[in-house]
Amino acid sequence: MTNSALENIEYGMFVLTSRQGEKDNGCVINVVSQVTDTPKRIAFTVNKNNLTHDMVIGTGEFTISILSEKTTMEVIEHFGFQSGHTTDKFANYTDAQRAENGIYYITGCSNAYITGKVFSKLDLGTHTLFLADVVEDKVLTDDNSLTYEYYHKNIKPKPNADVKIGWVCKVCGYVYEGEDIPDDFICPWCKHGVADFEKIEITK
Repeated sequence: MTNSALENIEYGMFVLTSRQGEKDNGCVINVVSQVTDTPKRIAFTVNKNNLTHDMVIGTGEFTISILSEKTTMEVIEHFGFQSGHTTDKFANYTDAQRAENGIYYITGCSNAYITGKVFSKLDLGTHTLFLADVVEDKVLTDDNSLTYEYYHKNIKPKPNADVKIGWVCKVCGYVYEGEDIPDDFICPWCKHGVADFEKIEITK
């Protein structure tokens, strides 16, 4: 088992959680990277359409759960396919515990978590890039981190075999049917743009 959660970061998927007042929320993000070792600092990006984004903007505090290969599609769907503006994602969700900062981390399918405090942010259009100091850095298990390769091969739903032409979201698996996809199309599940779609052609 590694000594630092930062050693578990892969190019994969994470659950970002935050809390404002009595409201908790979480969303799937796919960019987390270590910026410096001393002091420990990370960078991550969040889609602006998600309530968690607004909470991090408001409080500057967060927890990042580093997902492992034990993650199921239900977890990705729960945290990735809706923003949280109209739902309470933790109302009936029992697979979470609070870190020292009082913000949830996801248990059962996370091998580590990181808590931090934002010190700078940059507007990237559809997303915001946050730079943050790491406050807590805890390894939970020695399970392998969830990479995109593993997610695509073992977790993500396969496209509908009846769809012969379309575009599939590389993040969540949503399929847009049709020859051409609009340049400004936003995935209705994970809120990512056309840059995260790839063309599919399936022949029965």
